[in-house]
Amino acid sequence: MKTFKLNNNIQIPSLGFGVFQIPPEETEQAVIAAIKAGYRHIDTAQAYVNETEVGLAIQNCGIPREELFITTKVWVENAGYEAAKASLERSLGRLNLDYIDMVLIHQPYGDVYGTWRALEEYQAAGKIRAIGVSNFTPDRAVDLGTFNRVMPQANQIEINPFHQRIEQVAQLQAENIVVEAWAPFAEGKNDIFRNPVLSKIGEKYGKSVAQVITRWLIERGIVVLAKSTKPERMAENLNVFDFELTDEDKAEIAKLDGGASQFIDHQTVDTVKWMKTRLFNV
Repeated sequence: MKTFKLNNNIQIPSLGFGVFQIPPEETEQAVIAAIKAGYRHIDTAQAYVNETEVGLAIQNCGIPREELFITTKVWVENAGYEAAKASLERSLGRLNLDYIDMVLIHQPYGDVYGTWRALEEYQAAGKIRAIGVSNFTPDRAVDLGTFNRVMPQANQIEINPFHQRIEQVAQLQAENIVVEAWAPFAEGKNDIFRNPVLSKIGEKYGKSVAQVITRWLIERGIVVLAKSTKPERMAENLNVFDFELTDEDKAEIAKLDGGASQFIDHQTVDTVKWMKTRLFNV
């Protein structure tokens, strides 16, 4: 598995298995299947409400803990120094882990500075190996690090062929912040798996559209977080290290960029207000 180096020298696997929207009752077996397929990077969150099941999978997968890279995220209802620390203890308990490989601030709202100080403290204590953010614009991510002790090690944002975020990715990487892509396949929107441009490129290499997208992101230095409950798809999504895209391929993919989120604009007043109502009791 190819890895990328975080700015604190921790290695993060370039491919991760995401458990967003996987029901809790299916999560343990899905994660075990993903690990069996070859994944070593598992991405969950307090708001996914399946940390406990991810923890059970870690305990029952048969792979040594130190070979796994586990990420979770602090939700907005737990923003602030004291609230974030309490939530981290709950996450450690649900995951049944002595340490978490990476913890992210899930959304750029609320008392993110207090939350960040809690993450810095837990990292210094060895309870978290890497800390970062999710859904932050580059300026907000850099602001957080510049006015505190630790620059975010990662920023997990939506990136897919319809929302390529070329400038934002370049800005983050220039600050040595690793970029992670959620919804790399746009959750199937715009009939992406039958897109003629991506399909034609895939045919050239004997690869699926998903494999083309994954390869395109890895070649941009971006960690890819994919989700599937089907073992054959899990294995397929990992099989991307035996081909390379040409400049012509990349130029064709660049034409697909619509420049807008396929899901949610994190910079609107309505989004801020909506997030305040998203309570999961986590």
